Amino acid sequence: MVVLVALAVVALAVLILGPQMWVHRTLAAHAGDRTDLPGTGAELARHLLDLGGLTDVPVERVAKGADHYDPQARRVCLGPEAHDTRSVTGIAVAAHEAGHAFQHADGDRLLAWRIALAPVVRGIEIVAAVVLSLAPLTFALVKSPVAVGLQIGLAVLLMTSRVVVHLLTLPVELDASFGRALPILERGGYLAGPDLTAARSVLRAAAMTYVASALATLLNVVRWFRL
Repeated sequence: MVVLVALAVVALAVLILGPQMWVHRTLAAHAGDRTDLPGTGAELARHLLDLGGLTDVPVERVAKGADHYDPQARRVCLGPEAHDTRSVTGIAVAAHEAGHAFQHADGDRLLAWRIALAPVVRGIEIVAAVVLSLAPLTFALVKSPVAVGLQIGLAVLLMTSRVVVHLLTLPVELDASFGRALPILERGGYLAGPDLTAARSVLRAAAMTYVASALATLLNVVRWFRL
């Protein structure tokens, strides 16, 4: 049993590291500065938001790798690579984050569920950590391996709530990329030909980061189960 669990952990680790390496390679491959592109990612995001009537949604520069849409502050946040450079990666990422802003403005149901669930899941994870940390005390008081096993099982079950959020996040990300960003880039003529194909690869890679995150969470749950 221990060997099987160890093999499962190794397999999950490979599944996580594989997509992450592919994502980094894909993003880097199209991140070169292109003087022939008309603007930076930040300029494109600002243009798209204004075009869509979201003039009150700011575009802000954040730390490297922290590209996201902040639904609480209603702002598009772009890292230096997307904010400052004229690259296919920057253009694709900027369009993707702008797509989230359009989802929010349109009242996208899945995005609303994700926003509502995020603080709930954080609370559940805190409860899971407390339940797990109290397992030795439970054993000391009741001397029952069954009771401790049930307590640990409950904690592990609570931890899987994060996996649920990641699964809910994936269709939201796919819609922002392929339901909104890519059609905008194509219809608006912002990218064409090989650049549009490259942008599709970048957006696919961006979506895979959430698959990797879900697998990483699952690996953590398996690790706790093993312990």
